[in-house]
Amino acid sequence: MRAALLLALAGTSLVFAAGTAMADPACTKEPQSAWMSQEAMKAKIAELGYQKIKTFKVTGSCYEIYGYDKNNKKAEVYFNPVDGSIVKE
Repeated sequence: MRAALLLALAGTSLVFAAGTAMADPACTKEPQSAWMSQEAMKAKIAELGYQKIKTFKVTGSCYEIYGYDKNNKKAEVYFNPVDGSIVKE
């Protein structure tokens, strides 16, 4: 009984840890009125060498893309929507 309880608790801890590790990053605390327009952000993303953008969306406090980098490798990137900096690749 004690072993079963320990295994159940360990499993719950792993699920919780996995869920928090996969959380979206916090890119800014600024209101959306301070964000770059989506058109300006898309231009900046192109300047950074990202291409073939399949998805561009707002995720939490970030602009997020799915596409390819300048080396033609798949990329999922989160950007700060205020200054266009990369928060997470």
